[in-house]
Amino acid sequence: MSRASAVFHLHDGDLPDDLDLGPVVAIDTETMGLNPHRDRLCLVQLSAGDGEAHLVQIRPVSLGGRYADCPNLKALLTDDSVTKLMHFARFDVAILQHALDITVAPVICTKIAARLVRTFTERHGLAQLCRELLGVELAKHQQTSDWGQATLTPEQQSYAASDVLHLHALWEKLEALLIREGRRDLAQACYDFLPARARLDLLGYEEPDIFSHRA
Repeated sequence: MSRASAVFHLHDGDLPDDLDLGPVVAIDTETMGLNPHRDRLCLVQLSAGDGEAHLVQIRPVSLGGRYADCPNLKALLTDDSVTKLMHFARFDVAILQHALDITVAPVICTKIAARLVRTFTERHGLAQLCRELLGVELAKHQQTSDWGQATLTPEQQSYAASDVLHLHALWEKLEALLIREGRRDLAQACYDFLPARARLDLLGYEEPDIFSHRA
């Protein structure tokens, strides 16, 4: 799917009341930076894997919004019957848990899957995986744009949508590899730990590593 053909819907502050995205929802976030304590959550992207993306713009009061008042989005993120499919879920889970004061679960992470089965390479970025496993090119030129502005450009919206539109197909490929290599259960154990790993990150336990033997 090309960027030009992407179908996306921009929502102000929350998902619509009647939206059903099914049992597995691809999710990504855009933020003002990579420090969850300092940098605010600006956008949450979601897709049911049907070629459409829903973009929820999260705006603080200073930009005419109500930052954490998004009950439908929170309900989806905390629904234990809905699997949240992400790439580098460790960060997305942390920023969502910190910004919205929730626990995000259950979660699947395609980056963890790639690291478990593609040990012949150190390149596990989303664009690289989509290129090699799906034959899809993702342009990343909007990655470092200003996501905090009150009005997002069409280019930003299209870029944000593309980051969730291919996650279902990518997970299908990676799950098959996990099963082939006998590591599907190990991957699941990692996924189950992600909400706690995010809480540890938010508490500052990236370093020291509490699992390390060193004093």
